[in-house]
Amino acid sequence: MAKPTDLPTDFSALDFLRTRSLASVVQAEIERMIVDGELTPNERVNENALAQELRVSRGPIREACSALAAMGLIEIIPNRGFFVRALSDEEALEVSQARAGIFACMAMLLAERATDAQIAILRGLVDRMDEIVPSGEVSIYYPVNLEFHEQLARMCGNKRLGQIYLGLARELNIQRYRALSSGDVLHVSNAEHRAILNAIAAHDSVAAFRAAQAHILNGIVRTHKAGRPLARRKENNKEKSALKTAQKGAKKRQLID
Repeated sequence: MAKPTDLPTDFSALDFLRTRSLASVVQAEIERMIVDGELTPNERVNENALAQELRVSRGPIREACSALAAMGLIEIIPNRGFFVRALSDEEALEVSQARAGIFACMAMLLAERATDAQIAILRGLVDRMDEIVPSGEVSIYYPVNLEFHEQLARMCGNKRLGQIYLGLARELNIQRYRALSSGDVLHVSNAEHRAILNAIAAHDSVAAFRAAQAHILNGIVRTHKAGRPLARRKENNKEKSALKTAQKGAKKRQLID
């Protein structure tokens, strides 16, 4: 996708929006609300309220939420609607640590048996992520990132490990997405992917284990850093809410007096 600096000087914001589908624009906004904590874990996505706020019909809202559900950021509960997926910080850390060990084992196993065709698939995904990195588009980068991890799980030759890994990974989608959205980290993330790829291509099982484990452990650090500004925003929102309540109370007292 073209960066704003690459667009013609007479290219308006409206022209830019017209180049993207309405559902994509809505999806990007809901992603932002989840990552920024405006939509909180376990919270139901109010389609009517969002449609009014974003000035769109419910159709694009539903389409966007379905796409986010496929990415693991939203959960669809039959007969109830769309809900933001939830996992406590403590649970997320435990799941991440378990995921690091399993991912490392899968990379080690794959390094011992990887075919040229499998390596080519992984290389193609890493190259594709490198192409996306300069744009900073996390919503485009993230699905390719997921595919790289899922391909490695399918290729490792141990179905049980792969199933366990994919289950753990799905629980962490919001944390992983938020970590990748926390700054200029996409190039760091993909450099780690390439280190894993190079170790597998060299059939170096020890290096593959270490690179894969380091990638997930580094992701835990990125997730922790991403949570700091989110916590500050939540605290600021609480303070603003308390201030508004106090101001309303003061106005009522003035009217009574």
